[in-house]
Amino acid sequence: MIHFTLNGKNLQTNIDSNMPLLWLLRDEFKLTGTKFGCGKGLCGACTVLVNKKAIRSCITPIKQIENLQVTTIEAIDTLVIDDKPVGRKVQQSWQALNVPQCGYCQSGQIMSATALLITNSAPNSEEIKHSMSGNICRCGTYQRIRKAIQHSASKLTE
Repeated sequence: MIHFTLNGKNLQTNIDSNMPLLWLLRDEFKLTGTKFGCGKGLCGACTVLVNKKAIRSCITPIKQIENLQVTTIEAIDTLVIDDKPVGRKVQQSWQALNVPQCGYCQSGQIMSATALLITNSAPNSEEIKHSMSGNICRCGTYQRIRKAIQHSASKLTE
């Protein structure tokens, strides 16, 4: 039995502990905002937060989330750090700057951006580029993504 917290709810599962977290989220809990991309942890579409750190859920077996906190895109707007609604600010910036094109990668992009801002509320351009380098956008919205992260950071310091 694996015990963990998912989007603020204490849960348990007796599913095969080697199953990737992505499939537990999508198939068992019907949280389909986390996307399957490459299946090898290279594209970032499957990014979720585990204890507020970005991880690739397609390559993370559920045994690795035992007693940990998992946050998916479905609950990112509830993520508050030091009284700052980090996830909500990121989502608002994404909307304000019209970041998505096709949208497929965007949940992973938002999760990675949120993880960055949790650890660094005022990242410079190089830090943003480095932190987001593992997230691929087939539509090439990288400039808008970086601007949205800078916008989010500025809103967090207001």
